[in-house]
Amino acid sequence: MIQRIQSIYLLIVVIVSSALPFLVNLWTNNDGQKVYATDNMLYLGLFIGIAALAFVAIFLFKNRKNQFVLNRLNMILNLFLLGFFVYRSLILSGESNISEKGIGMLLPIVSIVFLVLANKAIKKDEDLVKSVDRLR
Repeated sequence: MIQRIQSIYLLIVVIVSSALPFLVNLWTNNDGQKVYATDNMLYLGLFIGIAALAFVAIFLFKNRKNQFVLNRLNMILNLFLLGFFVYRSLILSGESNISEKGIGMLLPIVSIVFLVLANKAIKKDEDLVKSVDRLR
């Protein structure tokens, strides 16, 4: 069933990971140029991979265990992306001219939060199905 709450959470992850990296900047160079995810192929690939995994997980609603595992894999991918951003921000902080970090660096955190909420809802559904099966 696509109308479940975890599908809504996963749809939010798809939107956050596929549309927002093109709209919000990741950081601003000391030259004043805004850097987006499209400027670096690694970041773009990770964002597209995260969105694709979340999109595939939406349609795995009949197999909740695989959906749960796919969401955990997506969380690990988000943590890698967040690690790249932290590494980049540590490099940026050592500049003589201070550059600005953008709101786009927080997108993996938003994705992780919604993936955790989706996994909680999947677990709740799985427990409900198990409890109904015990009554039979």
